[in-house]
Amino acid sequence: MNKATLLTLCLLGLTALLPAQPAENLILITLDGLRWQEVFGGIDSVLAQDERFNQGQGERLLARYGAPTAEARRARLMPFLWSTLAKQGQIWGNRTYDNQVDNANPFWFSYPGYSEIFCGYVDTAINTNGYPPNPHTNLLEYLHQQPGFGGKVAAFGAWDAFDRILNEERAGFPVVSGSDACGGDDPSPREQLLNDMKRDAYMPFGQAEQLDVFTHYAAMEYLQDHRPRVLYIAYGETDEWAHHGHYRDYLDAARQTDAWIQSLWEWVQADPAYRGKTALFITTDHGRGDAVKAEWTSHGQRIADSHEIWFAAMGPGLPARGEVKASARYEQRQFAQTLAAWLGFSFEADHPVSPGFWEALGE
Repeated sequence: MNKATLLTLCLLGLTALLPAQPAENLILITLDGLRWQEVFGGIDSVLAQDERFNQGQGERLLARYGAPTAEARRARLMPFLWSTLAKQGQIWGNRTYDNQVDNANPFWFSYPGYSEIFCGYVDTAINTNGYPPNPHTNLLEYLHQQPGFGGKVAAFGAWDAFDRILNEERAGFPVVSGSDACGGDDPSPREQLLNDMKRDAYMPFGQAEQLDVFTHYAAMEYLQDHRPRVLYIAYGETDEWAHHGHYRDYLDAARQTDAWIQSLWEWVQADPAYRGKTALFITTDHGRGDAVKAEWTSHGQRIADSHEIWFAAMGPGLPARGEVKASARYEQRQFAQTLAAWLGFSFEADHPVSPGFWEALGE
């Protein structure tokens, strides 16, 4: 980076986005359809008091998550994000400060969003959640092929579409999604217990998606037993409960996921092989409606502003900046190359790959 570029970045206040050193490991987490409005502002009192959405528990929701300021409300909803990560990392996407993160794809729903995250590329032919196995190389697949990463990449998702989104058959790393059994042909006793519970559990969202509790504990078991260098966890309940119009369950799912991420990060920091060597990146696949309050349950091209997303990161070499309030705009398609660069790689594929953040800023 030349001196003129560095000076420009300093004046813009954006050098904090550049990691000073590569990470050895990566944990990538998505919370499906979790709005930036709750991430940065906490509970929406209008929705909490709306009898169509509060499940008869408006007072309980306000007692648990309400507070006089947005900062206090969001800390009650996601205490790990706004304590540990806000102190040690960076959180982007609060549009109150014109800090914008957006889908680049024009569809604003899940399969196109996840494909954009992992491929660094927008293919407008991917326009349905029922799309067949993704024809494009994804970041996890690329990393799995790099020296030192073979057999050290894994993905766990509540939604069974991740087998197709990540093209498990071609990619070659394990993708445990939906009702898939964990542990392969030789599950450990704990994995077998998880498999038995998944088989017998109530599935409120239908056969395509499991409750997040099974995804979380399967991923944690794999992390502890197999010690991957790249681990992806896709939680889904925030989106599912929103589609059901259950604001209480939506908030409780966000709060529970935050607690799970905390427990995962505490385990990582207690293990010498991961402590101080692991990058954590958290984001979402799409936003939701807000301009019309009743549209918070939905997203897609016809729902205003549901392209609005957010991300949070902490780990080796990334300066602690907390909530970033600088005016800026980034796109979801930049995530793949950004994460590759954090691990010391340049993600290459047969399709175009969007520049990452540091490349876009002129490094």
